[in-house]
Amino acid sequence: MKKQTTLLAAAISAVLCMPALAADPLHMVVEYKPGKGNALKTQLADKGIGIRRDLASMDSLSLTLSKEQYLELVEMDGIAGISVDAPRKLMSLENSEASPYGIAMVQADQIQNMGGKKVCIIDSGYDLGHPDLPAATVTGADDGGSGPWYEDGVGHGTHVAGTVAALGNGAGVIGVNPDGLDLHIVRVFNGEGSFAYASDLAGAVNDCIDAGSSVISMSLGGWLDSNIERRAMDKAAKEGILMIAAAGNDANAAHSYPASYDSVMSVAAIDFVEKHASFSQRTSQVEISGPGVQTLSTVPRGTGANGVAAVSQNGQAMDALAMVGSSTGSATSMLASCGLGTEPCDDAAGKICLIERGEVSFGIKVANCEAGGGVAAIVYNNQPGGVAGDLGGTSPLVAVGISQEDGMTLLNNLDVETTVSLEGEVDYDYKSGTSMATPHVSGVASLVWSHFPDCSANAIRHALTASAMDLDEPGYDYKTGWGLVQAKAAFDYLTENGCNAPSGKVRGGDGSAR
Repeated sequence: MKKQTTLLAAAISAVLCMPALAADPLHMVVEYKPGKGNALKTQLADKGIGIRRDLASMDSLSLTLSKEQYLELVEMDGIAGISVDAPRKLMSLENSEASPYGIAMVQADQIQNMGGKKVCIIDSGYDLGHPDLPAATVTGADDGGSGPWYEDGVGHGTHVAGTVAALGNGAGVIGVNPDGLDLHIVRVFNGEGSFAYASDLAGAVNDCIDAGSSVISMSLGGWLDSNIERRAMDKAAKEGILMIAAAGNDANAAHSYPASYDSVMSVAAIDFVEKHASFSQRTSQVEISGPGVQTLSTVPRGTGANGVAAVSQNGQAMDALAMVGSSTGSATSMLASCGLGTEPCDDAAGKICLIERGEVSFGIKVANCEAGGGVAAIVYNNQPGGVAGDLGGTSPLVAVGISQEDGMTLLNNLDVETTVSLEGEVDYDYKSGTSMATPHVSGVASLVWSHFPDCSANAIRHALTASAMDLDEPGYDYKTGWGLVQAKAAFDYLTENGCNAPSGKVRGGDGSAR
């Protein structure tokens, strides 16, 4: 007992020195010796230490306690180990720039889901009843303290679910699996969407296992690894489940967990032109990439900040993004080239202003279009990729953003009738982050696996990396892993090679192939 006490005291001292964990209350995980759970619970109750989550299947307890109470743990019998209950956050960003392009980019429109491979989404909940999301094929875990699974006070989980499974019903958006998909929802974030903990995630993974899930999608993470979380991931892997998580949005080379456990696929984000997103973490654990910049998807009904934008000319549709503060509606007219929009556009009367990004704010550009008599405004990017922005107020004009390439096309066709529109869909919105890249990969995994149900999770994982579109540096790289996930290419790979193809493009802990 003396040796255990010394070791625990050293661990306690180290933990209390961590700046991120310096404030009360502390969140810790205690692993107890087999058969000692009830006795330990009695000791905790005597000390007034609250139990957040009872992880009996893993001989562990998640605790909320003060520093003083934490120091008393060293005196308790039956403890096998104590670790920090690592915080986890949602991996999305707001107001990024690019285009909602992902479904075609990952080839999800080239094959159809055959069913049978359920996706479990661990996130902030699900807007059950959203007209563009599955209902009859969705189940959820009991309320673990974060709120009912069928509600989403943050919007993040509903957005992730839309990318995986938004319905092809002729309205709104479509997901990677638009023909209906079995989903299981586990809510670990409350309405404030601040933090969950590693023990919450461990419990959620067990819920996914119990629900018969094949794929677990986790658009969340944090900087500190966790033994209880790692054990849960390893358990799920042994159960034959494929786990996929967001690499992180801190624009650095630090590992984020759970994505950086070897049993989990770590997903980086790329943008509209297949370039590594600047915010996406680059590490030796990154395994694959998905579209994650300015992704349009479902959000809880009535909470969408932007409508669905469109630009067309000669029957050719162009990807467009709504400007925050734009009016809804449509306009059809010739185009006026208004340069950078730094002053009222003289030739804009009755026309749609075509404006290049740069020098002044989007709000000033659109205001100068209006001052020149323009009926709508299209802002094109001054670098590759799409553009979206905030007008800083409201405008009576419809205002949208498009890519540099599409802007050049319009600039060469000013006298051709053009239509710009913004439909007031308040059930959809744009979000960016590795959170948005992750459901593209999770959805593709279910889609491909449905055609090869006898393959193992490892076989599917290998097929996804072996068939990925190479990006950035040739071969494996820390920014994008093996490349962009490709549904049809993975299907073709398994058709040709079968489930037992030699492994070689699943990263090890150092990023190397094995």
